[in-house]
Amino acid sequence: MSKKDIEILEVRYLRGPSMWTYTPIIEAVVDIHDLEDFPSNKIPGFPERLVAWLPSLMAHTCSPGVPGGFVMRLHEGTWPAHILEHITIELQNLAGMKVTFGKAREVTRRSLYKVVFNTMHEQIGRRALQLSRELVLAAMEDKPFDVKAAVAELDDMAYSLCLGPSTQCIVEAAAKRKIPHIRLLGDGNLVQLGYGAAQRRIWTAETDCTSAIAEGIAGDKDMTKRLLGYSGVPTPDGRVVESAAEAWEAAQDIGLPVVVKPGDGNRGRGVSTNLHSQAEIETAWKIADDEGSEVIVEKFIAGIEHRLLVIGGKLVAAARGEEATVLGDGQHTVRELVELQINSDPRRGTELHQPLELIDLDKKPQALLQLQQQGFEADSVPAEGQRVVVLRNGNHTTDITHLVHPGNAATAVLAAKIVGLDIAGVDIVAQDIAKPLAEQGGAIVEVNAGPSLLMHLKPAVGEPQPVGEAIVESLFPRTANGRIPLVGVSGSRGKTRVAGLVARLLRLSGKYVGLACSKGVYVNRRKLQSNDGANYAGGERVLLNRSVTAAVVEQDPLSILTEGLAYDRCDVGVVTNLDYDPALAQYHIHDAEQMFNVLRTQIDVVLPSGTGILNADDPKVVEMAELCDGEVIFFSLNADSHVVREHRGKGGRAVIVRDGRIVLARDGDEKGLAELAAIPLVAERAEETANVLAAIAAGWALNIDTALIKSGAQTFGSPG
Repeated sequence: MSKKDIEILEVRYLRGPSMWTYTPIIEAVVDIHDLEDFPSNKIPGFPERLVAWLPSLMAHTCSPGVPGGFVMRLHEGTWPAHILEHITIELQNLAGMKVTFGKAREVTRRSLYKVVFNTMHEQIGRRALQLSRELVLAAMEDKPFDVKAAVAELDDMAYSLCLGPSTQCIVEAAAKRKIPHIRLLGDGNLVQLGYGAAQRRIWTAETDCTSAIAEGIAGDKDMTKRLLGYSGVPTPDGRVVESAAEAWEAAQDIGLPVVVKPGDGNRGRGVSTNLHSQAEIETAWKIADDEGSEVIVEKFIAGIEHRLLVIGGKLVAAARGEEATVLGDGQHTVRELVELQINSDPRRGTELHQPLELIDLDKKPQALLQLQQQGFEADSVPAEGQRVVVLRNGNHTTDITHLVHPGNAATAVLAAKIVGLDIAGVDIVAQDIAKPLAEQGGAIVEVNAGPSLLMHLKPAVGEPQPVGEAIVESLFPRTANGRIPLVGVSGSRGKTRVAGLVARLLRLSGKYVGLACSKGVYVNRRKLQSNDGANYAGGERVLLNRSVTAAVVEQDPLSILTEGLAYDRCDVGVVTNLDYDPALAQYHIHDAEQMFNVLRTQIDVVLPSGTGILNADDPKVVEMAELCDGEVIFFSLNADSHVVREHRGKGGRAVIVRDGRIVLARDGDEKGLAELAAIPLVAERAEETANVLAAIAAGWALNIDTALIKSGAQTFGSPG
């Protein structure tokens, strides 16, 4: 019986670098059954339907290497697994996720394929794959498919599962600097940048330098104003009031017009401005009281509100606020005009990538008060051409970074310093931000902790500003990269012994060492777990530890194949040997060549400044040398092998055995390190010799003193 179907048999999420790529992927095994005999050009109308549903497929280059290349392949004839790869990528892109990598490869038998693609979250990738299957089958069978609903579903998942835009821009900036990151504790915005003792942490627009005291001060607007005033920073006169009557009394003392606002509000919530009458002020007090724990009455400063973003003692970006207004047409009410003219703006919404909030008049009493000041109610119908202000603040949409007067920038930086914030959103009211505040009676009205970065990343007018880069720069000066010495160890045999000895050498050199291996997870000889730690979880546990100044992580081929490496790059990558393991057949690895593609991952991730440690006595391992971005040190039991001689002839280093001694060799120079007989591990088991050589090579690559390397090898007992 014919079976024209795409059956998803297996789905795996690989979080770290793998045989496919450096970034997180979904790897799926799919069976296309009898569709193997029906490439895309043999299904009438199929390519046309796909492109009609997803016109953006025209941008996919595919193997021709030009835009439209994938569509060319559709018309020439390609198979469902390949199509599934492209559709899965495109659905994620349409939902706002930037993913580009994909592969489809036939495995084992006819009609069975591995489909691989990038994803920003495991759950999103799995769902995108399912939706892609449904879409492809619908297009084949000429049945309807709701593309918009599919994209909306993925978009909703991205909103709830992916990093928010503020955090994401910092992570992307760190990635440009080759600084690694780890998302902490599930699906929140707490992210670790860097490894071990070199790490820093961010949480949206806050960092591990953001003081809790400073946050508390910024959250108390009255305290903030008083501290700023003590230091000569211009702020509006004002005071805290406890009742509507006291608000009116304060307004008379300060002088009308005034602003009434909550003492701990944000994003303009509960703020009423330019108030002139007792009725307005008493109403405004109630609005503010409902929003915050205390209410402030302060002098109204005429001008435009500006948000200046200060990071690490520097002005990085600035945005100008704009009033939210509607224009009457003589037919629609103010409420209707808000929906038609304001809330229809795609920048407004509830999602994190939308910088502006929707305006719900029933939930914005300060907007109703603003309307009343102009003689309107929510259901009033303004005359044609009549401009009505709905909100005066909270709409920072235009970038004006280049216009800020140096004196105003310095004042904003001073305000952030006074409050104690490393990242601050400083709100300045001024008629012209290009002129000094003193010349126009301008003032700082608020200093905000954890400010939104979105207005600076996606301004409606003007250029986006590099705020993520500025935050990363403040955390990691140009000489820092968030890395600690990291040694990755893989291969078929001897990995645990090598990892344990390397960890010992690092400890002797003064490092606080984290070790993840098959015997457990250790931090400076203290065992944190007894079960197998030679996997992603074990490695990550070591890299999360803020005490660790050097790390050694063992991962076997199965872990690399099913999880990926626990780190993005390493200083030293060791491959001990390569033997085909029949147990990997269930993962469609059937010979030494395929095994090579798995283990080469360990060498692919060696930093350009790092070193690959390779077994010169294993021909398949030797082939990995040309894949290493850094230096290569070979280790060998055969001091005069062709591989070693050729490598040394090119100036390369090798650790070899000559006349019963371990020798460090380079060019024509050889330096004896230790007698094999003096190393207990080798004396007890001669087959451990290669493992000792590999560990010594790693120590040499890490520039550990040779006397310490010798001592470590001669006294090595256990991985702990």
